[in-house]
Amino acid sequence: MPSHWCDEGMSVVMVWRGKWATAALLLLLLVLAPSSAAAQQTGGQFGGLASLFPETADGTSSRIIQLVLVITVLSLAPGILIMVTCFTRFVIALSFLRVGLGLPSTPANIILVSLALFMTAFTMSPTFDKAWETGVKPFMDKKLSEDAAFQKITDPFREFMMANVRQKDIDLFAGMSPQASAEGATALRTLIPAFMISELRRGFEIGFLIMLPFLVIDLIASTVLMAMGMMMVSPTTVSLPFKVLFFILIDGWNLLVGNLVRSFH
Repeated sequence: MPSHWCDEGMSVVMVWRGKWATAALLLLLLVLAPSSAAAQQTGGQFGGLASLFPETADGTSSRIIQLVLVITVLSLAPGILIMVTCFTRFVIALSFLRVGLGLPSTPANIILVSLALFMTAFTMSPTFDKAWETGVKPFMDKKLSEDAAFQKITDPFREFMMANVRQKDIDLFAGMSPQASAEGATALRTLIPAFMISELRRGFEIGFLIMLPFLVIDLIASTVLMAMGMMMVSPTTVSLPFKVLFFILIDGWNLLVGNLVRSFH
């Protein structure tokens, strides 16, 4: 194997390690920063958990509780990342493509999810970079407090979600919670669920457009078979190779992936 291939592979691994480190630190601050502020006001946020680990002079109890929180955050990391990124739209559109082609297991789930993850990383890279430069890096250099770092890290994600969310969905969640309405449209408790249902809607809209040409091919195949009196032949069996050929001729993967990425503001 040429040495420059290895160098390129290592550089890609290092870039991805930095991106996921940014995401992990973001998730950690999302949980720890609000909890820390609340704990100072109430004199103890952890309740029964804190009683299991009595405070010692060197702060051992606090470190144990923080470790438990970190493990909890890491276990929830995939779900949190999905909530604030474009992954939902990508994976729904790719799933509709597979259904439209009539291939229930090709491409495999792992391939579709991996492609959606890499597309998400590519689309979200400006947001990740901004969160790293303005929030995570200064916090690691001890130039920002936890509260300031939390604000700096979440601001790029808030801007991304605000640019791609429907106002109708924001109004839905703001209207159901007086507290959320008072906090405003940019409050995460209002913005994140509104962004998710907006992404679900857009994913289904894209899926509808993806399936239309394949539906036409199915109808043509069914009509031809009926005209020939071949009632016992499944139309989907006949139309499958034509749908695959159609997708190849229009360079479907390039067309679909390019338009999905460009669909974000």
